[in-house]
Amino acid sequence: MPSYSGVWTLTAQYQAKGAGNWPSQPLSGDIGIFAGGEAGSVTNVIQYINISTTGNSLDFGDLSTARYGVAGCASSTRGVFSGGSGPSNRLDYITIASTGNSTSFGELPEPRVSQAGCNSSTRGLFAGGIGTSANYRNIIEYITIATTGNATDFGDLISVVAYEGGCSSQTRGLFGGGFNDVVRLNSIDFVTIASTGNATDFGDLTQARYGLAACSSSTRGLFGGGSQASATFSNVIDYVTIASAGNATDFGDLTVARSDLAAVSSATNGVFAGGTTGSNSNVIDYVTIASTGNALDFGDLLASTYGMGACSNANGGL
Repeated sequence: MPSYSGVWTLTAQYQAKGAGNWPSQPLSGDIGIFAGGEAGSVTNVIQYINISTTGNSLDFGDLSTARYGVAGCASSTRGVFSGGSGPSNRLDYITIASTGNSTSFGELPEPRVSQAGCNSSTRGLFAGGIGTSANYRNIIEYITIATTGNATDFGDLISVVAYEGGCSSQTRGLFGGGFNDVVRLNSIDFVTIASTGNATDFGDLTQARYGLAACSSSTRGLFGGGSQASATFSNVIDYVTIASAGNATDFGDLTVARSDLAAVSSATNGVFAGGTTGSNSNVIDYVTIASTGNALDFGDLLASTYGMGACSNANGGL
């Protein structure tokens, strides 16, 4: 405890830190969050980076339960994580500026793993995934990020799919690639986030793959990595102009070809983290979204992890 004058002695600081009572410092800047995943065993760890500065990830707190195949979305203040292995119907949330454990937000109408997420500044969407009987789903659901409560039906994707990538502008949500229990997909669907209804065809990725990750600025969406035919891992990054439907164009390459990775973004940088190359990866790499070119090394995750959920307080939907 501090003294009567409000000053902490060095001994009191050590005691408070050891007991978990030392107040955390608020986070500032463009924060990317990675949650859960498989790191030798299924984990509940939440970790974060500052997207504007390269470096290794840092511990943020814990999810309510350990799980992989989590989907994420965020406003400028709050991140929400959906579903995951089990499959789970849990929705957890965090306050991005304050490190700490997640809190219950609500539930999905049905448990699902390996969905994709995207958001506007007010609404989060979760699409596709695998349900309780290993059935692939085309469901899209939405939440209002500032409140808590259960997810509500939004509409349907064009196809049943899991392991797809999701990203958004302030008005449109895109879902690309994935697996429909038969083949890898190259299709991209889009929705208008502020409304409800079924998805519409946007165009195609440069290659069919699943386990890819997506991120965006307010104008451009990027889809990176994934697993191609014959379980070949991809290092390809594609891009699209979100306001204009059409096929994706090659952007460049990741530093390491891998699948089941996660991605976050600010207005300027896209960051791809973790994944699997047959063994787990701790690689974090980044690109400048407005340009094209190969990714550069950003740093390392706390542990080699795949199947993480991801979100940021500065993504293209905000």
